Amino acid sequence: MEIIKYPSREEWASLMERPALDVSTLFDTVRTVLEEIRVEGDQAVKRYGEKFDKVKLSTLEVSAEELNEAASFVSDDLKKAIKTAKANIEKFHRSQQFVGRKIETISGVFCWQKALSIDKIGLYIPGGTAPLFSTVLMLAVPASIAGCKEIILCSPPDQEGKIHPAILYAASIAGVNRVFKVGGIQAVAAMSYGTESIPKVYKIFGPGNQYVTAAKQLVSLKDVAIDMPAGPSEVLIIADEKADFGFVASDFLSQAEHGADSQSILVTTSEKIVEPVVQAIHEQLKQLPRKEIIEKSLAHSRIIVLKEQQDVIDFTNAYAPEHLIVQTEDYMYIADRIENAGSVFLGPYTPESAGDYASGTNHTLPTNGYAKSYSGVNLDSFIKKITFQEITSDGINGLGETIQVMARNEQLEAHCNAVTLRMNKK
Repeated sequence: MEIIKYPSREEWASLMERPALDVSTLFDTVRTVLEEIRVEGDQAVKRYGEKFDKVKLSTLEVSAEELNEAASFVSDDLKKAIKTAKANIEKFHRSQQFVGRKIETISGVFCWQKALSIDKIGLYIPGGTAPLFSTVLMLAVPASIAGCKEIILCSPPDQEGKIHPAILYAASIAGVNRVFKVGGIQAVAAMSYGTESIPKVYKIFGPGNQYVTAAKQLVSLKDVAIDMPAGPSEVLIIADEKADFGFVASDFLSQAEHGADSQSILVTTSEKIVEPVVQAIHEQLKQLPRKEIIEKSLAHSRIIVLKEQQDVIDFTNAYAPEHLIVQTEDYMYIADRIENAGSVFLGPYTPESAGDYASGTNHTLPTNGYAKSYSGVNLDSFIKKITFQEITSDGINGLGETIQVMARNEQLEAHCNAVTLRMNKK
């Protein structure tokens, strides 16, 4: 963990570097898998499942019996927690529902917009070092609210051919229609092209390792839409002398345990808090089971001391963090000046963990600086909007000359003629 005090603005760019892998180096490998699955379908999916997940499957789809059985393996307290989180996520995302209005732009010219669900959605849920059943809720719940007709979920099985029961339980209560025991590149390929067992979808959502990220990037070029570019998870924390150092340290570490390539950054104007926070980080780290992963993450994490509060705000907006935590006395003042962030957590009692699981906001967020141009997943992510217009005879006569002049100046006479004929109609 680096500690940098009062760097010049010229040094900021190097301090904002992420530990991201250039996935383009994986493209040749990924293309091979994608193409074989596109051509061979289920046969190739099973072959790569045996190679990568070390399990030989006769069928890819999770059966109704397996879904029912999974519920019996989930403890009552976890079921209750999942249901509470689902309810909050549902309430927040329902508040985002689109209400269109018919507008008369000028007399006789009516325009409006209609929101429709994307019919077929694919969700990828990693199975790696932690079962991300929370991500099932974050993706399937808004997809259900949007009215998506077919919600497909793929997740890698363990060596016994099973998907973690909490993932299956979350899928069963969140509106997922079908679940498949497929991971990695092969899951992305199967949902992009369709196989004998797995339907083709129109948009793929969900996190994954660098191979999944590379696969999503490649298929998004022509075959299917994706949620957003992805990279390692990250947090930037702004804190002052009024902050609880233990809270700051816990947020720093909770982000670091996501993965070895995660990044935590603390930015402050108070040099006095550096040592207490570092000490709290070391003390809490001793008690954490994912210590090895966290230590790797801390190797590219930083504490940065800047001179002025405006420097902190400018640095934050330039970094554009996936998660931003503000633990300062005047946190609302800072919040009002944040322009680039995936999700913002304000005040001492708002840990990132709340948004990750159960407050209601979505945890699928832009990383690697993409918060400058991308939103996190929300209800609109599962919706497409169609515009409509209706023009009366009086309307085309009122607007027609404007259209004619513009069409002629673009040298598109057929466009002009389509209006002229209507204006001359008696």
